[in-house]
Amino acid sequence: MTQHPILWTFRRCPYAMRARLAIMSAGVAVELREVLLRNKPHAFLQTSPSGTVPALRLEDQVLDESLDIMIWALRKNDPQQLLDMPEEGWSLIATNDGPFKAALDHTKYATRYPDLDETAERAKAAAYLVELNDRLNGRHWLFGDRPTLADLALLPFVRQFAQIDRVWFDAQAWPHLIAWLDRFLDSEPFALVMDKYAPWSEGDAQVWFGGKRASKTTHTLDQPENRHTADEIAGQGNGDRLSVSR
Repeated sequence: MTQHPILWTFRRCPYAMRARLAIMSAGVAVELREVLLRNKPHAFLQTSPSGTVPALRLEDQVLDESLDIMIWALRKNDPQQLLDMPEEGWSLIATNDGPFKAALDHTKYATRYPDLDETAERAKAAAYLVELNDRLNGRHWLFGDRPTLADLALLPFVRQFAQIDRVWFDAQAWPHLIAWLDRFLDSEPFALVMDKYAPWSEGDAQVWFGGKRASKTTHTLDQPENRHTADEIAGQGNGDRLSVSR
């Protein structure tokens, strides 16, 4: 049985992205295994029978919900006090993971849902984003001047929605939402969790993520990206969602 945590992940998956963000913030060391979704390794399917990412193999259990992985990491170490958020944050996450993500998928993958109206689905997603924009008026983060778990949990999905048509997204009347998203995209933590890794194969050398990178400094979303640092750290490692996770 493994003696250290193993995180199965896929770089562009928003669920996996938020799990990596929390692990990075916590400074918890995990072995990272990038999954090629069209060729899933047997070891991955043994961990995640559903074949979804992220999946975290611990010594005594498997966590296969991204939010559970975030909470697991931050309960070990939470230097930014991300778990210290109002109860309303959990409601925002639930709406993000439910109705908003459904509308996002119906928009991004419209050809897979021929019975649904793409314009109507985009409008559903936009209504939620308007609410976020109103909340962000006069503040940098969802609940004030510092990020919380809700910011980390929502931002990868807002990014995914924006990428469907960034020109359209930037033309909408939600300037506070755009500033919030761009602050995230320009941050060092985002650059670090988006490093590229070669897909894992049996017999590969271990690739470590989280602990070694965060051992000397705490990477916060308030930090602008340092290209030299990101590239330097990336050199220490090796390398659209549908059957990816929760």
